[in-house]
Amino acid sequence: MTEPQITPELIAAHGLSPDEYTRILEIIGREPNFTELGIFSAMWNEHCSYKSSKKWLRTLHTEGPQVICGPGENAGIVDIGDNQAIVFKMESHNHPSYIEPHQGAATGVGGILRDVFTMGARPIAAMDSLSFGVPEHPKTSHIVKGVVEGVGSYGNCFGVPNVGGEVRFHPAYNGNCLVNAFAAGLIDSDKIFYSAASGVGMPVVYLGAKTGRDGVGGATMASAEFDDTIEEKRPTVQVGDPFTEKCLLEACLELMATGSVISIQDMGAAGLTCSAVEMGDKGGLGIKLRLEAVPQREANMTAYEMMLSESQERMLMVLKPEKEAEARAIFEKWDLDFAIVGETLAEDRFLIEHNGEIKGDLPLSKLASTAPEYDRPWVDTPKASPAPDLPAIDPVTALQALIGSPNYAAKDWVFEQYDTQVMGDTVRRPGLGAGVVRIHGTKKAVAFTSDVTPRYVKADPFEGGKQAVAESFRNLTAVGAIPLATTDNMNFGNPEKPEIMGQFVGAIKGIDAAVRALDMPIVSGNVSLYNETDGTGILPTPTIGAVGLLEDLERDLIAGLPQDGHIALVIGVTMGHLDQSALAYEAFGLEQGRAPAVDLEAELANGTFLRENRAHVKAANDLSDGGLALAAFEMAEAAGVGIRLDSDDIKTLFGEDQARYLVATDATGAEALEALAAEKGITITRVGTFGGDVVRFGTQTAPLAELSAQYRQSFAKAING
Repeated sequence: MTEPQITPELIAAHGLSPDEYTRILEIIGREPNFTELGIFSAMWNEHCSYKSSKKWLRTLHTEGPQVICGPGENAGIVDIGDNQAIVFKMESHNHPSYIEPHQGAATGVGGILRDVFTMGARPIAAMDSLSFGVPEHPKTSHIVKGVVEGVGSYGNCFGVPNVGGEVRFHPAYNGNCLVNAFAAGLIDSDKIFYSAASGVGMPVVYLGAKTGRDGVGGATMASAEFDDTIEEKRPTVQVGDPFTEKCLLEACLELMATGSVISIQDMGAAGLTCSAVEMGDKGGLGIKLRLEAVPQREANMTAYEMMLSESQERMLMVLKPEKEAEARAIFEKWDLDFAIVGETLAEDRFLIEHNGEIKGDLPLSKLASTAPEYDRPWVDTPKASPAPDLPAIDPVTALQALIGSPNYAAKDWVFEQYDTQVMGDTVRRPGLGAGVVRIHGTKKAVAFTSDVTPRYVKADPFEGGKQAVAESFRNLTAVGAIPLATTDNMNFGNPEKPEIMGQFVGAIKGIDAAVRALDMPIVSGNVSLYNETDGTGILPTPTIGAVGLLEDLERDLIAGLPQDGHIALVIGVTMGHLDQSALAYEAFGLEQGRAPAVDLEAELANGTFLRENRAHVKAANDLSDGGLALAAFEMAEAAGVGIRLDSDDIKTLFGEDQARYLVATDATGAEALEALAAEKGITITRVGTFGGDVVRFGTQTAPLAELSAQYRQSFAKAING
């Protein structure tokens, strides 16, 4: 087969700039062949190299006594005591999910699960943060149904509980949905596997499913904007098989227990290329591959196709040679491929052979750690002026505007398609705050949440970045968990636009300030840029996934529901911030004014107070979108009791001031909390009572049953038309 001639058009089609191509010529001293061009394209694209974001990612706080492994590996790891640790990460599969919703979302789940179990952990929980266009858009219903089906089918078949997440709708996502997948696993702290290769002449082994042509060029596609050629990109979307992934999990964990593994790496973005280069580069070694040994499910595959395929359910491993027979037997037992496809080299070389021909011969380190790095020009987002007062609205109508929107209606339609109870350790399911999973055979549990409010980030990236972390801190705290650490999924538009890069920089600075103040270091993450269609970008969406620990489930968990007669109290100061609020957007279509300020000292103090005095609390919820009114309704509706709030003031009810919690407790608990708060200088306010069968704001009332029906039905109605 004659390889294509390297032309400026072919170089551009591979996402490489003229300057980058000139740099390639300088590095290798000649023109690359077609396969080598593809390899540089894969390793130097935004998705794999982080070339626009590395400068700023390095500034993030990533260390702490609880951190075993920070950014740079397949996933981050935090200590939970007793020689146990949690491995976790969040990654995007945005572009593939817009092109082919079911497979895009499914393979996003598969990829993040492999990131976790390639380190030796057994996955125990999954979440997803989903952002879609408005329901009226002609593509939204199709995308939502496909994505939810893809997430559910892969996770359900694999056998991991989906315990949380979020779903939002906004016109900014009409042409570019976001699918951010999170997974966490449990591991013994002394049995962690890393990806750095070691030893010269060690066998490089291909594990798992066969290689096909699906996903060729996927990483490059994920690093470009969409335009009217979007349908041509469909072949770049991978196809997943969760049953094979389940076998791969069991085979890998069994293999790891034998002591056979020197290093292991998931074949994710850029497939065989990226996994081989990362293993070699981290270990300071070269890699030689013989592609005729790669298991293939399609005939006559070229070196280019094999190196860039993103076929799923595959791993690459450096093996102790004396363990080959034992390792091979394990994979054959699980009906998976096991093939020695190369070896480690002493020199800095990535040598690729196919049927006796050299198809690539490149300096390996130049593909990874010395990939291009850009200091993109950026400008601060202008400070917004305060928005004018909202038009008059009564509080019941205001609440109906929220619960009648798919953004704030119950998400049962989504969660009921996910298996939330598989493995039998789910303590708290999706739907109201953080998910909680028991650590089997112990008193401990782990809590998970994902949070971001893109409206805030657009208005003020710094405060919005802080708020995303602060809300995750509150969600964990509200179930009684000690927040441990975070992962970030930085979804933004085109970084070559200074205003977009400014959003990214501002959000990074805000996230960093918050994770330092709240002791929740960033231990893993993902950057997804160029989320634009025809020049129109998404809302800046830096999603924060967070993990917290309950050291004694029976003692620490706050998971009750309010009961008739319980007193409602708010911890924290209410000032009535309605700029950029859910009410302004849902009731009036307004996105004006400033994001709410985030006082990190208050966040820490109020959260610590709640957690230390949880024995006096029967139920708790953090206050965020929709303020007191929405949080009180959600708690009451879940318990099947009414709520009577003393105020009918819209600012008091729907303001989105931060660092606040709504708690329900009995009279004795309320008095104890008030006395303790006075001692600590914490603001706590009685705001009403739970009970009855109506929702009352001051003198305004509505039957709970009618509001509940609207709340439970609105999401499905929006999606199904």
